[in-house]
Parts: sequence; structure tokens; C-alpha cells
Amino acid sequence: MTDILPPQILCIYGSPRKGGNSDVLMDSFAGGVESAGGVAHRLYLRDMKLFPCREIHACAKSGECVLKDDLTPLFTKLMEVDAFTLSSPVMFYGVPAIAKAFIDRCQSLWARKYVLNMPVATGRLKNRKGVLLSLGGSNGKKLFDGVRLTFRYFLDTLDASPWGEILLRGVDDKGDIFKEEEGLANAAALGRQLVETLNTEIKDVAGGG
Repeated sequence: MTDILPPQILCIYGSPRKGGNSDVLMDSFAGGVESAGGVAHRLYLRDMKLFPCREIHACAKSGECVLKDDLTPLFTKLMEVDAFTLSSPVMFYGVPAIAKAFIDRCQSLWARKYVLNMPVATGRLKNRKGVLLSLGGSNGKKLFDGVRLTFRYFLDTLDASPWGEILLRGVDDKGDIFKEEEGLANAAALGRQLVETLNTEIKDVAGGG
């Protein structure tokens, strides 16, 4: 019998600040994933050479982005992994510019799905899952509305749906996250729970459940 690969989860670090609060929150989540036997593929957007979408619609003909940069070889991974997690601070009630540029470049996958009627989820799971980890300094009621909507429609393009989230208010200055012991523990627990859920679905697909 062929060995079944453990759950593959793309962990997208969306903050421009290295070692900031959202990085620490994602580290906790990824640690939970790994402690449960999953694989956390860490993607640091701030370290990438990443062009913004130019809206030239060339992808509507092929389903592929014609811009060539550090994102180009990652499109295959975006189509194959079992789940996605985005960590993001709130900036002007949305995601940071680098995260928005990354999401906008997935227009090619949107065209693949909605224009060309081609599959986007080409891995073993066709209905994938997404986890949002976000924080901000404000206590505003609608603080996370913009981030949630952006993430939701990003997932839709990837044949994925929101599955879980950790949202923390009043976290702004670097290091504030360490006061959120419960939030960090919840992130690690969510990582473990995601792996357990994916394991069940993967075994079902493989005929083992």
C-alpha cells in the first residue's frame, strides 16, 4: 500500500514586519500543525520579489500569469496543497500591500476557474480549507471585516472555504502578542485540529475511511 502523505498546509506570512505579532501567531499555529504530524510550508511574502497584478487579462487565455517573479513557481503549490493559512495584521481595515499583491496575482487562478472552466484544486482534496489569523490595534467592531472578505474570496478562487480563525484586538506594538497567551494557545490548538480534520478527509479520499 502506498504511504499517504501527511496534510500539506501552506502558511502564508502576510506581514511586512519580520518577527512581528502576526509572525508569532503563525509560528504558534504552524507549531500545532507540525506537532500533529502535518507539514507547514512557510511562505514569507516580504522576502519575495513579487510584482502586482497589471490587469492585462492575458491569464484569461491560458489560466497562467505572464508575469515572472518569485511567485511563478509557487502556483503549482497553490493548486496542490490541502489547506491554506494567512497571518495578517490589519492595515486601513484590510490586508497589507504585500499580501494584497499576492492575492491579486491569483487572478490567473480565478480565470482558470471561472473563465476557462479548468480545475484549480489539482491535489487530492478538491474542497480545501482556509484558516485566517489576524490582529489589529483597534477595538473597532468592524476591524476584521475587510480582511475576512478578502480572505474569503481568495479562498473561493482556490476551491477552498473558511474553516477557522483567530482574531485578536488590541495587539499593535511589536511584542504585544506575547500578552495573548490564550490566543497563542488557541492558534496552536487550531493547527492540531486542522491536521486531524484533514487526516480524516485524506483517508476517506484514499479509500481508508
